[in-house]
Amino acid sequence: MKKDNAETSGLRRWQHQLHAVIYGSETKGGKIFDIALLACILLSIVVVMLDSVKHLHAKYGDVFIAMEWAFTILFTIEYILRLICILRPYKYVLSAFGIIDLLAIIPGFLSVIFVGAQSLLVLRALRLLRIFRIFRLVHFVSEMRFLSVAILNSLRKISIFILFVLTCVVILGSVIYLVEDDSSGFTSIPQSVYWAIVTITTVGYGDIAPATTVGKFIASFIMLLGYGIIAVPTGIVTTEMAMAVRQQRRGLNHACPSCGQDGHDHDAKFCKYCGGRLL
Repeated sequence: MKKDNAETSGLRRWQHQLHAVIYGSETKGGKIFDIALLACILLSIVVVMLDSVKHLHAKYGDVFIAMEWAFTILFTIEYILRLICILRPYKYVLSAFGIIDLLAIIPGFLSVIFVGAQSLLVLRALRLLRIFRIFRLVHFVSEMRFLSVAILNSLRKISIFILFVLTCVVILGSVIYLVEDDSSGFTSIPQSVYWAIVTITTVGYGDIAPATTVGKFIASFIMLLGYGIIAVPTGIVTTEMAMAVRQQRRGLNHACPSCGQDGHDHDAKFCKYCGGRLL
């Protein structure tokens, strides 16, 4: 009985050490793991991009295939280790990062099943799913978590601001439709609203342009208004980012040993995602 307890304790200790390396970034091993995995992700994306260039594929196609298989095996091992070192593996499998990790390795193994000339196009489409690896970069930049928090907190204010801008472009588009005629391209109110959106965002395609003096005056007003409103959403997001940074400094980013999620409050004893006890 004691022997079984000792083995279980040793296994738990091994899982805890592995968890600290894979999910944590506070230890030296965790930092080395994060940097190495980040380099592999970026290199795998570069390989996929280079393989899409026809003359490079014709010359180095075999090399690219070998490298892609090497990355597939590497990320498969990493995925399995992530499942082994947490208490509730299904939580990670069903999480957003778990699904992305799975999408990053599935295409390589599907290429073994789908063979033959008729499936080549399907295989190349499946290989494009490896681009999903780039979304895993947030695993290694825990300091950027505040960016998503800031954007979510800004949604309501930005939504109101966008509603105000849409109201302005509808009114100004309707006015320019009354001022200009069909020969200038303002054939309808939707077309005029399209022109107002292009103008107020300072894009200026030039496919439609006012010809009358009053129309040019309205266009000038919209251009100046566009420069003024660009700073509004930037200020909203910047303010929320500053608040999120202050909140983040009060908390910890230790990963939960059960599901692998981090970003808990400094006094949290249980995970806010799965309810597991924090270390």
